[in-house]
Amino acid sequence: MMTSEAIKKIVKDKYGEIVKRASEQSSCGCGCSPDTASDIFSDDYAKLEGYAPDADLGLGCGLPTEFAQIQPGQTVLDLGAGAGNDCFVARALVGDEGKVIGVDMTDSMVSKAKQNAEKLGYNNVEFHLGEIESLPLQDDQVDVVVSNCVLNLVPDKSKAFAETFRVLRPGGHFSISDIVTGGELPTKLKEAAALYVGCVAGALTREAYLSAIEQAGFTNIQVQKEKQIEIPEALAEKYLSKEEILEFKERNPGIYSITVYAEKPATTAK
Repeated sequence: MMTSEAIKKIVKDKYGEIVKRASEQSSCGCGCSPDTASDIFSDDYAKLEGYAPDADLGLGCGLPTEFAQIQPGQTVLDLGAGAGNDCFVARALVGDEGKVIGVDMTDSMVSKAKQNAEKLGYNNVEFHLGEIESLPLQDDQVDVVVSNCVLNLVPDKSKAFAETFRVLRPGGHFSISDIVTGGELPTKLKEAAALYVGCVAGALTREAYLSAIEQAGFTNIQVQKEKQIEIPEALAEKYLSKEEILEFKERNPGIYSITVYAEKPATTAK
């Protein structure tokens, strides 16, 4: 079992590599290497207003901004903002009077996002270096939180949801796309996934994921979208024996991309 610090180092190192590769157009869904499973997670952003191709590194597993009910003038926080893809879509929704904040723990990603924002001429989108388990924001600061295929990379998900709850204003909500499983995955596959940022390696079961959200204090929890992810045979064969692949298929725990909505209760009037 890897330590939290080891997981974070893997994520930082791999995402740093992705930024370097960006100009070569060789990124793929959830940060996997080009020789693994290209685009098995990511969704198409091109139809969304505010989409900036230079900020799309193909690292998502859903379209959380499409479901987040973002309104003009609101303040939106993107957890694990990467090069700014979801932030720029959110900016189109909040308008000039709103504000978008992106947080990412990889220096090169934050630098890339800031460059993209400057290039686009946005003065109401800002990016900060920080970890989701200890967000560099004040209490009750944002109206909406979005995140795209990032919380599965966070070692302490309970702390991450607690921090999300803390920074949301009473009555605020989140829409988060993430990877969950229907059961336990083979250890070899989980460890292999960690080598290319752990889209699957860090995933909780669906039940545990939704439970962590509820335990953080959120209410009105809804799964807005769900799709099953198939691990390509060629990828599985790199890490599992034929017998292990057969057992995996027979047990079929399932790997899913889900988009989840939840609310922070409004302050009760006294």
